[in-house]
Amino acid sequence: MSQAWFQHTFSRKRFRTRNQATALAILGVAILLILGSLYLSQVASFAITNRQIEDLISRRDELKRQNEKLIGEIASYRTVPRLFARAVDIGFRPATNADIDYVLIEGYNPNRNRVSRTTSEDSRTELTVPVYEETFGSWLEQQLALISDQFRSFGN
Repeated sequence: MSQAWFQHTFSRKRFRTRNQATALAILGVAILLILGSLYLSQVASFAITNRQIEDLISRRDELKRQNEKLIGEIASYRTVPRLFARAVDIGFRPATNADIDYVLIEGYNPNRNRVSRTTSEDSRTELTVPVYEETFGSWLEQQLALISDQFRSFGN
């Protein structure tokens, strides 16, 4: 009896289902660990990409601010008093009446754009506007006549 009890206690059939369940549990945990690591790597790469995008956006904004500052500085250099001062610095001076020389050109009319041209009624050409007296019915008759002529020409 002791030997039957010993065989019954340690038989392989009894531990086989437990071994399969344990193996399946270990396999499930391993698959979950693999999937978890893949998920974490994707999240990490997503976070790195987002950080790089934020850095690029902040750099773009900083460059825009610098551009606006430079545009303002250029505008300040283009003010009229500054340009007059710069002209004086390089040797120019405001012109006086004695510095201006007028040139007379024979036959030149400075008011040529203001002169209106008058034309005589004989030389005037009237624009003729074409008069259309055609109605939809007459146009339709014309189209039907053209189509019937085409059909008659097919038979010949």
